[in-house]
Amino acid sequence: MHIGDTPEEAAYRAEARAWLEAHATRKSDAHPGDSVDHTRDLAGHVQACRDWQRVLFDHGWAGITWPAQYGGKGASAIQAAIFNEEMAQFDVAVGTFAVSIGMVGPTLIAHGTPEQQHKHLAPILKGEEVWCQLFSEPGSGSDLASLGTRAVRDGDDWVVNGQKVWTSLGQYADYAILLARTDGDQPKHAGITYFILDMKSPGIEVRPITQITGVQHFNETFLTDVRIPNANVVGGPNEGWKVAQTTLANERNFIGSGGSWSASDLVDLAQRRGCAHDPHVRQRLAEAISRQETLKYLGFRMRTAMSQRRMPGPEMLTLKLAFANHWRLSAETAIGILGADAMLWGDDAADENQWGQHLLSQFAIRIGGGTDEIQHNIIAERGLGLPREPMPDKDLPWRSLNRVG
Repeated sequence: MHIGDTPEEAAYRAEARAWLEAHATRKSDAHPGDSVDHTRDLAGHVQACRDWQRVLFDHGWAGITWPAQYGGKGASAIQAAIFNEEMAQFDVAVGTFAVSIGMVGPTLIAHGTPEQQHKHLAPILKGEEVWCQLFSEPGSGSDLASLGTRAVRDGDDWVVNGQKVWTSLGQYADYAILLARTDGDQPKHAGITYFILDMKSPGIEVRPITQITGVQHFNETFLTDVRIPNANVVGGPNEGWKVAQTTLANERNFIGSGGSWSASDLVDLAQRRGCAHDPHVRQRLAEAISRQETLKYLGFRMRTAMSQRRMPGPEMLTLKLAFANHWRLSAETAIGILGADAMLWGDDAADENQWGQHLLSQFAIRIGGGTDEIQHNIIAERGLGLPREPMPDKDLPWRSLNRVG
């Protein structure tokens, strides 16, 4: 592991920082009213993300690792990581394109047809296409492979019927990546096909879900006789599970590498609330700083692997779980410091209620991209080489498990 930048990386960081200074406002210099309020103006946030993504594209900073023929820079993963580290210090909107750029793009580059790549990759980078993910179902969350949304071939189309849930920003999406069951006689991990779905297609109903945070970020999506052209199959019929692994790996990496508040924010909160000398509070602060340092050095290991152009080791598997754990425990520490004031909401809440939002939003971090429990299994099996969890239904036909005619 090496800490810090090589001379080439330092020069690239300086270039990225100079460009960002010229085109964005640092968070420390931003006024509270300058940023889009995700709770009160989700549509405004989506548009702000579109606008910023177009700025990135027009100046050559979009899709840093993507091939040049699709509008990317064809640069290294370490350069993308450096730019994202610098961009995190500026008051810009990027979250809407987490699925589009962080998950869909890499999947289409790896598995898409030339026609699919040509049609979608450049518009994604330009901010013209917002994508959502139609994977999870009410009865198929952690056991995603048991999904029951059906797609039946009808000439040059597939006809899809089913229900999906936890569709991030589905009410604003132009396209979706969709997993559907196309062969019920195969085992559950087989017989799944990966589709590109135009969200303007007839038969799609998106119903926003008001979450515990008050935001309608997630949705449930109903598909009734929705027709998808066969040209929108990614990776081939019944090959969807293999393609989905690329998407899910990128999703876990995106969540694990996400930024959050610094432990210094907790120290500042404790000082302002007059409890920084309380031994119990100081212990919680010390633990938060320790977790933050652990994440930092896991990040250094990831960056070292990227800098040396090799695949990261177990740190890639543990980072998402460590990040989710840090988020949960830090939010709980903040709530403990605030005491009864933590129950206040709206204009009466301390620090614009950011700590209450952090506490309640932990569940999206801990569930999205695979629950904590699933992540433990991945670390055990892929990182430590332990035996796989027993799966007695692995080789049985999906139809026999679900008793579907």
